[in-house]
Amino acid sequence: MKIPPIFRALFILALFLMLAPVTFAGADDTGTIVSLVAEAEGGDAAAQLSLAIRYRDGKGVEKDTVAAMTWAHRAADQGHAEAMDFVGFAYLRGAMVKRNTEVAFSYFKAAADESAQAAFNLGQCYYGAQGTEQDCAKGLAWWEKAAAMGHGRAAAAAAMAYHSGEGVPRDAVKARRLAERAVELGNASGLVLLGEMHFQSGALDAAKEHWTRASQLQPTGETGHPAQPSDQASAQQGADLLKLIDYRGTKSEPGKFAYVPMPHIHQGYNNCGATACATFARFQGSDIGGWDFKKLCPSPLGTGTDWWHLLDASAKIGQKWKLVTYPPDDAGFEEATALLKSELDAGRPVVVDFKYIGPQYAGGFAGHTLSVCGYLAADDLYILCNPAVASPGLQLITAADLKDFWRSDYYGAQAKAVLSRPAFVIDRP
Repeated sequence: MKIPPIFRALFILALFLMLAPVTFAGADDTGTIVSLVAEAEGGDAAAQLSLAIRYRDGKGVEKDTVAAMTWAHRAADQGHAEAMDFVGFAYLRGAMVKRNTEVAFSYFKAAADESAQAAFNLGQCYYGAQGTEQDCAKGLAWWEKAAAMGHGRAAAAAAMAYHSGEGVPRDAVKARRLAERAVELGNASGLVLLGEMHFQSGALDAAKEHWTRASQLQPTGETGHPAQPSDQASAQQGADLLKLIDYRGTKSEPGKFAYVPMPHIHQGYNNCGATACATFARFQGSDIGGWDFKKLCPSPLGTGTDWWHLLDASAKIGQKWKLVTYPPDDAGFEEATALLKSELDAGRPVVVDFKYIGPQYAGGFAGHTLSVCGYLAADDLYILCNPAVASPGLQLITAADLKDFWRSDYYGAQAKAVLSRPAFVIDRP
């Protein structure tokens, strides 16, 4: 007797429910899951990937990383490029499986000719020494290929590398062309960068136009979270840069506001410490890049960097820095911000270390190094120069958020896991 397709699908779903509980959002979702399960069990790679994404995100089903990876592997084993990228990214981040950058690299490489996202991630691996030897030129080539395939973030990343000369020689023509490609693809980072190019050339109306467009791509507020996803951060940057236009062209008034212009380098994978220090060094006259600064430290490329190693590296390039720390309590914050304003009023930026806490981070937390390059006293705001966001890297942060994030207990081995507010300042005689 021939069994009607709907009964076969319901039977498969019943078996599926016994293996992995499903939480349905409504009748429409129920029908979608029934259809996806039937198609996935029948070998449809696109349906298998769709189920993997649902299990990863908990959309229509309970979150289940094992089920997510199982379905993704089944699709990837059939050569589905986006599924291979899914699996590779899981291994790169270590979010659903144990981190293995070599496995991640292999999946990205297998999928990169067909998947723009995989091409972007393969570029990340080459550029940031993840699962392979560093080769910035290859990284840029894959980002440019991804951009040609329609990946806006890849176009913006390549543009910023050429703009600052990070890992490759500076090339203003390529930087401009790729920034324009990112804008063409509707990428917020590209809008921020192209707006900055207009700003630096004196075309303020064009700069405002691009930053306004960036700010309209995502919801924005008075300030944003310094660890926002890239698109949200770039939209907020657009709003912040519009607010900062007048301050960037005005002489600082100690006690009221200060803005210290800094060069900006968009960091490579897991290289915030060395990149922030490279911009600090460039502010003081060096031409060193983030990767070259990292190579002065003993830790491998693509890994975090001990602050005492960063301090040693500054001496190797002939600069004198000093590490200062303050207690993480209210009184310590008052002392720390007094130092910030004193340095900024004197025209000197300060490097700080942030700690982010949340389930999205491996181990529940993550650290990030960046600079404070200004403040607006009337609004109780500070200006950051952040290597993780689009050039020029400027972001506004409230004093309350600065108080919350400026703290670390693992910025260096000699810190001995004691929570404090660390900073690098220029060591003056």
